[in-house]
Amino acid sequence: QVQLVESGGGLVQAGGSLRLSCAASGRTFSTYAMGWFRQAPGKEREFVAALGRWTAGSTVYADSVKGRFTISRDYAKNTAYLQMNSLKPEDTAVYYCAANYGIVTRIETEYDYWGQGTQVTVSS
Repeated sequence: QVQLVESGGGLVQAGGSLRLSCAASGRTFSTYAMGWFRQAPGKEREFVAALGRWTAGSTVYADSVKGRFTISRDYAKNTAYLQMNSLKPEDTAVYYCAANYGIVTRIETEYDYWGQGTQVTVSS
């Protein structure tokens, strides 16, 4: 069983930055692929970014965030991060981190564990 706890959300002006954190329980953090998803009001949850297992894990980004967001992980802290730069009002959403024992994937149903979400609001 894995527990994920997100933090770092908040209110920021357009063009600003935020770093989201996802703290994972358990001693096998390095075996998980990690993903970030988001859900805006009235919309379906959508993929944002994913990072593979191990230190050479591959990364995948949604086109809408490519070049602005960076996913990373700190194995010593059992924590994954989403650095968000050049934020836009359309980035406003609840952001969720997720973990799975498989490969890097954009597919929501491939993830086994989810956090509770953290709100990100970008004002214009």
